[in-house]
Amino acid sequence: MKLVCAQSDLSTNLSLVSRAVPSRPTHPVLSNVLLQADAQTNQVSLTAFDLSLGIRTSFNAEVWQGGAIALPAKLLVDITSRLPEGEITLDDESAPQGETSTGEGLTVTLTPKNGHYQVRAMSAEEFPELPIIENAETIQLTAAALIEGLRGSLFATSGDETKQVLTGVHLTVKQDTLEFAATDGHRLAVVETINERPLSSSSELEVTVPNKALRELERMLAHHSLSDESVALSFDQGQVIFAWQNQRLTSRTLEGQYPTYRQLIPRQFERQVTLDRRQFLSTLERIAVLADQKNNIVKLTIDSAAQEITLSCEAQEMGSGRESISAQISGQDIEIAFNVKYLMEGLKALPASEIQMHLNQNLTPVIFTPLSGLKMTYLAMPVQLRN
Repeated sequence: MKLVCAQSDLSTNLSLVSRAVPSRPTHPVLSNVLLQADAQTNQVSLTAFDLSLGIRTSFNAEVWQGGAIALPAKLLVDITSRLPEGEITLDDESAPQGETSTGEGLTVTLTPKNGHYQVRAMSAEEFPELPIIENAETIQLTAAALIEGLRGSLFATSGDETKQVLTGVHLTVKQDTLEFAATDGHRLAVVETINERPLSSSSELEVTVPNKALRELERMLAHHSLSDESVALSFDQGQVIFAWQNQRLTSRTLEGQYPTYRQLIPRQFERQVTLDRRQFLSTLERIAVLADQKNNIVKLTIDSAAQEITLSCEAQEMGSGRESISAQISGQDIEIAFNVKYLMEGLKALPASEIQMHLNQNLTPVIFTPLSGLKMTYLAMPVQLRN
């Protein structure tokens, strides 16, 4: 195998795939990146796979001899990222022309403009195959719709590994929409985006995907600014695949029954508040400085006569804070309290200048929605105020 590629191409693609390299591999080959070079297409593909999450990306290069080999991911990333811009030659002279390298004592030589590096390698045959899904219906989405859905839901997933199914985002593919839902038991985020190509079947498809895989997907899509790019989504029980351009991300799915979250969202409300999202968020961030000193609780006093909301926090021995903002309020006055972190994270994810807050009593679910734009619902559970 022999190829010449740009340092920037190799380094950028290596840093993308290396995020799927496990920190504690169960088998030595999993700490490697699989490099495959195709002399006919002049394409080089890189693959990393931790047996749960798999990332493959490819780029153009001048391939003189095709072949495949597994290279140590961390070492390769550390070397290539520090090399100067320009062409790099990768040469594996231990394999016959066009054949995959096998056997012990493999080395690959990296030759930049003014240097020479040799890296020990492993046989490509030891590297596990990425999963393939056959006969599954493929859904086409724009990258922009996917990014919107992920930004509006990922933050609400659980970090508690004992509640495995809650550590993922639940995707529901309907006839012409894709719904993203995430909950950790204290809050719920639901986003609806449009499918580019409606389903051929009338039945809904559902799958729960780990947040780790979806964070990598969001990062990869945002990295390339592919807002109009079409992303193909296909899944069956056990696996999900996202594919676009020269890139592919595969992930195992999470097993278990996802909560029937739609039943948690109230249909009617006694009170409604319309307010400026940025003003609300910046006020919360100031109050949070004191809330962090005690129990992360912020109190909201909704005053319909004055048409304003007062945010306050009492941190004994440290001090107190109080600030009011104007709002359009319908319904009776009420005092209600929240975990300030849940409130701020939800407001950051709501993509609108104005938002609405819908509520009933001081311990019933509160719903936040953008006044226009993306179809998103954020539910936050209030906390009990102790006098």
